[in-house]
Amino acid sequence: MSSDTEKHRELLAALKGAQGKSDGSFEQAVTNAFQHVFDHLGRLNSHVSLGGAEGEDRQLRSDESATLR
Repeated sequence: MSSDTEKHRELLAALKGAQGKSDGSFEQAVTNAFQHVFDHLGRLNSHVSLGGAEGEDRQLRSDESATLR
């Protein structure tokens, strides 16, 4: 998790550093930040199923946390 925290700091620093520049660096920093967010969402989504026909949640596996739902 510490490497992820460091990545978050890097992304925020890049956004702050690129603000107001007209060289495309801000757009690139935003794209990078959103890609990281989408990666997080993809990982979270892989832990949650769509449920059955009645929309019920599946049972948690032994290595899963209920907070992921």
